[in-house]
Amino acid sequence: MTESTVLVTGATGRSGRRVIHQLRSRGIAVRPASRSGSQPLDWHDSRTWPAALDGCAAAYLCYAPDLALPGVDAVIADFTAAAVDLGVRRIVLLSGRGEEGARRCEDVVLAAADRSRATATVVRCAWFQENFSEHFLRDGVLNGRIEVPAGTVTEPFVSLEDVATVAVHALTGDGHAGRVLELTGPESITFERAARVLSTALGREIAYRRVDVESFVAELVATGADPAEAQGIGRLVTEVLDGRNSATTDTVERVLGRPATSFAEYARRAAAAGAWSVEPAGRR
Repeated sequence: MTESTVLVTGATGRSGRRVIHQLRSRGIAVRPASRSGSQPLDWHDSRTWPAALDGCAAAYLCYAPDLALPGVDAVIADFTAAAVDLGVRRIVLLSGRGEEGARRCEDVVLAAADRSRATATVVRCAWFQENFSEHFLRDGVLNGRIEVPAGTVTEPFVSLEDVATVAVHALTGDGHAGRVLELTGPESITFERAARVLSTALGREIAYRRVDVESFVAELVATGADPAEAQGIGRLVTEVLDGRNSATTDTVERVLGRPATSFAEYARRAAAAGAWSVEPAGRR
């Protein structure tokens, strides 16, 4: 695979830029694509797809804002068909754990690969640890409070660095074709526990308070989120924070040969890097 070009969608986002960095560090040619990048790719404008896909042997699919949104499975189906027709032979789809809409997208990609000479791998993830430092929970941490309609449910937050490394393994190595790699961190913790860990890492109190979904969405909008995206996040939170995703997996360790990054380790690293003193680098 080292002589082949890998298309990375969502190239300016949180997972995409990590995948690009790791691929380039291995000497692999990368074609970064995003809606506003030098290689334009708009999920909802199929005219932008051929130029992005042409000549690529593999593709990392990261749909924003979320696979679980209504109608996204049709978009993913069309894009996957175009990719296979244009010669892409290895596809890795970033997906979310416990989301029915995302599961439909997974099925579409895996089925398309089965019908062709391509292979596909799904990287299905728990909530990202970096949601607290690079996405919609960051403003709350900056203000000393985390407000989520989660109660005492636990979530095995996973490191985006681990996710990207697993994705690169699937993009460049054999043994993952047709598989769903379900990624979590090594422990499942409550949001209240996450707040305490962040308090320790930052040296100041971060409190957790349970709120209703309406208040959660209103706060997202107040801090600059697109209202439609905020509503989507609100629906997603309601759907998945019911305990269905509390169990951990050992997939990161099995694929990478090392333990998954703990939430405490993530918090220490992010605090040391100034994650809560600079503007977030991307929303996905």
